[in-house]
Amino acid sequence: MTPSEIKEMIETGITGAEAHVDGDGSHFVARVISDDFSGIPMIKQHKMVYSALGDSMESAIHALSIQTYTKEAWEKARKFQAL
Repeated sequence: MTPSEIKEMIETGITGAEAHVDGDGSHFVARVISDDFSGIPMIKQHKMVYSALGDSMESAIHALSIQTYTKEAWEKARKFQAL
């Protein structure tokens, strides 16, 4: 599985989401931005991402690090980090 395939799955599965995915073919990092995360605990945000990826989490993706942000939180994070 490629980072672009994971990006597409996340953006299709979470309406209005923007995903940035990096990885080496089995280990990936996904930064997912969506206002749907507003007011939702982080564990539920991550479950939304897992749901968008479906069965791929059990087969094609060996390891996935997830970082979730609202659009406002993403803008703040970008100012303080080199993402």
